[in-house]
Amino acid sequence: MSQVRVHNLSISLDGFGTGEGLTFDAPFGHAGERLHEWMFATRFGRAMLGQEGGTTGIDNAFAERIELGFGAEIMGRGKFGPQTGPWEDVGADGEWRGWWGRNPPFHTPVFVLTHHPRPSIEMEGGTVFHFVNASPEEALAMAREAAGDLDVRIGGGPTTVRAFLAAGLIDLMHVAVVPIVLGRGVRLWDDLEALEERYEVEPIASPSGVTHLTFTRR
Repeated sequence: MSQVRVHNLSISLDGFGTGEGLTFDAPFGHAGERLHEWMFATRFGRAMLGQEGGTTGIDNAFAERIELGFGAEIMGRGKFGPQTGPWEDVGADGEWRGWWGRNPPFHTPVFVLTHHPRPSIEMEGGTVFHFVNASPEEALAMAREAAGDLDVRIGGGPTTVRAFLAAGLIDLMHVAVVPIVLGRGVRLWDDLEALEERYEVEPIASPSGVTHLTFTRR
């Protein structure tokens, strides 16, 4: 059976996967880009931005795996946008299509978890975003059907990843611990006591100061 994986999930030293105060102009709130500077500095990250150069080594080796072997993605509504409550722009000319615009970096079906389902959106490049009110188990069943023999990525944010961990549905997880302290935001580890008993945890330190943690289901 295909695996359920988390990859390149960045958190601060105090466990926050996003900052406080998300807006259309600040997708990670007061954290800004600090959680992801390590990835944007890599050769893979710069290529994603249409730039040359970038670091190689440990950080790049982890960063470039984000596209390998995935056939579908599940994300929380907060990763798609800062809106809450019923959708107010469905079908409008300026309809919000995610932080990434009309041509997102996702090239597999995406399932967005929300309490307010809405019609699916097809983006440029063929990516389709589906908006579903579903439990982790139900969403995973839909994503697995769409992914075929490929893996399913739990793309975030921290609340969604935490829910899938609590439900025991994640097989492999990569977390990048960035050497900053955010102090506030949304934490990953809350209510996941003794998670290490269910996973083998391997830390790999990078010269950038980032520690890459790999969690493999026992």
